[in-house]
Amino acid sequence: MQDCISIMETMFRDLAEGRILQPLRSLLWLPDRSGLLGMMPGYAQGPNIIGIKLITIFHANGPAGLPSHQGIVILFEAAHGTPLLLLDAATITAIRTAAVSALATRLLAREDATTLAIIGTGEQAERHIESISLVRPINTIFCWGRNPEHAENLRSRLTARYPIHLTATPQAAVEAADIVCTVTSAAQPVVEGRWLKPGTHLNVIGSCTPNNREVDSEAMQRSSLFTDRYESLFKEAGDFLIPKQEGIITDAHVKGELGEVLTDAKPGRTSPTEITLFKSLGIAAEDLYAAWHIYNALHPRPQQKSPPQ
Repeated sequence: MQDCISIMETMFRDLAEGRILQPLRSLLWLPDRSGLLGMMPGYAQGPNIIGIKLITIFHANGPAGLPSHQGIVILFEAAHGTPLLLLDAATITAIRTAAVSALATRLLAREDATTLAIIGTGEQAERHIESISLVRPINTIFCWGRNPEHAENLRSRLTARYPIHLTATPQAAVEAADIVCTVTSAAQPVVEGRWLKPGTHLNVIGSCTPNNREVDSEAMQRSSLFTDRYESLFKEAGDFLIPKQEGIITDAHVKGELGEVLTDAKPGRTSPTEITLFKSLGIAAEDLYAAWHIYNALHPRPQQKSPPQ
């Protein structure tokens, strides 16, 4: 996770400086909307790689004992188009998503933020507890999920390493928190803006389609909004598009991309009382840079020998 946070920082700097081609993903829904296939291509000039992530999302997979997100990442070198690596997408997606949230938290949350709220109890809940704890001195974690059994399983699994407390409502978790991470499959808001105290930072992760959202319009209106990629936000993010359709916010409400904050093209947090919100959509470049790191770990370049004295 620590390595991946650094890798995502490099990626976002390259993105902001124009060294990445990042088209909008293409989604193929099944006729009954029970699941989709996502196709996410990209190119990176620095490492000179091209690639694609193919991922399926089936949120009802739990009873079958399967993850909701499954897929593969395919990496090619861009000099001749030679395939380099084929990877299971599940772990890459889980780690890079939480690493990006940690990077956003490092850039946007108050430095004295110590209390974390996790809304959701799936794999991303565990990954976000791990990643956020690497960038802020978290001493209390409040967790809420719709399924109490899942929440208790998460707490019992992690309680030896992290100070996790379960709450009866999402409101109780959010009202107590300096940092809030929403990692659910909810179609309707699970966080309301009136619960947010001044100075809170939110990472909104779970929704990536125009009709679904995890936070309500008031939460979006009260927050300074940042994202990973403008095009993804303006085309895919129900958390942003729904309050925009209501006339509550406009495109001008968006303060910047993470890469712009990293390169000082845009300011991040401007006051201790400001509420900041990072809307994560997930982009192919995150997967490609993570895959490139893994490829190099598997194929280390030979060390040059020192010339004889």
